[in-house]
Amino acid sequence: MISHDVVVVGGGGAGLRAAIAAHEAGADVAIVSKLHPVRSHTGAAEGGINVSLHDDDSDELHAYDTMKGSDYLGDAPAIETLARDTPEEVIQLEHWGMTFSRDDDGGIAQRYLAGHSAPRTTYAGAETGHHLLHTMYEQVVKRGIEVYEERYVLELAVSGEADSEDRACHGVVAYDIKSGDIEGFHARNGVVLATGGLGQVYNHTTNAVANTGDGPAMAYRAGVPLEDMEFIQFHPTTLPSTGVLISEGVRGEGGILYNSEGERFMFEYGYASNAGELASRDVVSRAELLEVQGGRGIDDEYVHLDMRHLGEERINDRLENIVHLAKDFEGVDPVEEPMPVKPGQHFAMGGIETDENGQTCIGGLYAAGECACVSVHGSNRLGGNALPELIVFGARAGRHAASGDRRPAEIPTGVGARTETGTVDAAVSLGQPDGASVATDGSTDAAATPEAVIERAVSTARTRVEGLLERDGTNHAEIRADLQDAMEEHVNVFRNREGLLETLETIRECRERYRNVAVADPSRTFNTDLIHTIETRNLIDVAETITLGALVREEFRGAHWRQEHQARDDEAWLKHTLIAWNDGSPELYFSDVLLDGDIQTYEPKVRSY
Repeated sequence: MISHDVVVVGGGGAGLRAAIAAHEAGADVAIVSKLHPVRSHTGAAEGGINVSLHDDDSDELHAYDTMKGSDYLGDAPAIETLARDTPEEVIQLEHWGMTFSRDDDGGIAQRYLAGHSAPRTTYAGAETGHHLLHTMYEQVVKRGIEVYEERYVLELAVSGEADSEDRACHGVVAYDIKSGDIEGFHARNGVVLATGGLGQVYNHTTNAVANTGDGPAMAYRAGVPLEDMEFIQFHPTTLPSTGVLISEGVRGEGGILYNSEGERFMFEYGYASNAGELASRDVVSRAELLEVQGGRGIDDEYVHLDMRHLGEERINDRLENIVHLAKDFEGVDPVEEPMPVKPGQHFAMGGIETDENGQTCIGGLYAAGECACVSVHGSNRLGGNALPELIVFGARAGRHAASGDRRPAEIPTGVGARTETGTVDAAVSLGQPDGASVATDGSTDAAATPEAVIERAVSTARTRVEGLLERDGTNHAEIRADLQDAMEEHVNVFRNREGLLETLETIRECRERYRNVAVADPSRTFNTDLIHTIETRNLIDVAETITLGALVREEFRGAHWRQEHQARDDEAWLKHTLIAWNDGSPELYFSDVLLDGDIQTYEPKVRSY
């Protein structure tokens, strides 16, 4: 068994920042990641980091734009924390050597992204995430923080009864991809989940193949509520053939969207009549699809994004990698011709319920980054707010985990403070996640030593993995493909009750088939078939929570569009959706949105750009 004070699961932006902060607080820290940190999906982030740095901007304005972008479903304390903490974090990144793009006077350059009322986005060309990862990984190496790369974390090791105050996380169980060994990691002070997104629930996504919702699925099975899972962001500019992202920076620099008739259509939509292409992502995605559905799409699939008028020099200075992406994947030179683009799954606004310090309702368990829901983004994330979320809440989670305070979070919107319990019709009820989590498999005794809890978890994981490797059964790829197809068809930008019910039925079928899943490759080292098989269970779990949340929320808010409910309903639905897996059965409930902040109180208004 390997022991450290703090174990960070995931080596992307949030994980690296959490590890650095925990180390600075005096903790012995380790990162456990299924990828080398600089291969993490944070490296694909293109747009930039929103931060108020100049006199025409302020923390208050950043917070207001973020709340408006969330369609008033974000929590004010979290949003204001993001706005207040980001300037210090960005300055720290610069001091660590991050190569931000510069203005002519040498200052950090900033530009507009969609939904912002000031040029607020700092960037490093169109490779901001890449530079961010390398900058922070250098700091990890400099500090001698232990990195266990190519270790895939299977489950959390948790003691205590579900939904009880004595519930505690003591560590994790990880599969060593290089050797095939399964080992326990004891976290004396705390575990920080920073596992990133869940985009592989869909088959057209900007997310990396590794983004399979591992953190939310593990936390859910251990009893932590998942919050606002129905809110999935679809980015309006992805390449049709691959889902590769075309940065919002293209539109921030002045890129224009055209339909098949050569019309610049964004200003024709009333809710975007002022901002056009720089309306929020949910608004632009819907407009593009309405153009396609109206017969004005190109090849009945996509629209054109044109940046030729910016000129070759400006394009190569600020958007050079976009040129390469368009050439490599679509055979289009965007300096000479427009690029084909269409909406694709991009980001999960929901995730593991946490407070502003990353704490969950399980003592010693933290989460940060896209896998978490501190409720900064509400029902729609503004471009440029993902990277500040990683560094701000990654740092806060790391520092708090290092403190050794293993009490569960007192989350105002969380378990024990629910405002209403939901009922789930038998026709749409969740099926039990396949296989009880390691955390509840013989490890519920709160008096057991942490080492004993972890050893039992390791033993259970070994038995499960051996079973997958030795039996004959269904290949996971068939199940995953059916799951992704259903999510792509019915839980996309446009949703209706009939399609959501059909998807839940498909998910139940996938879950039943997964009970007979087996791994075709019998090898014990670098067995990607085994990893993908285990990931598929996580995808089934998170897909079900996304779909159930989408079915229950009967309104149109942010990224969540319902055919039967074409209006935002603040009276009935100004609340968070939470789904918890407690004591062997799912529980759906709701909690209040927190609109009172230290800076101001936010009154819901009609959202237009």
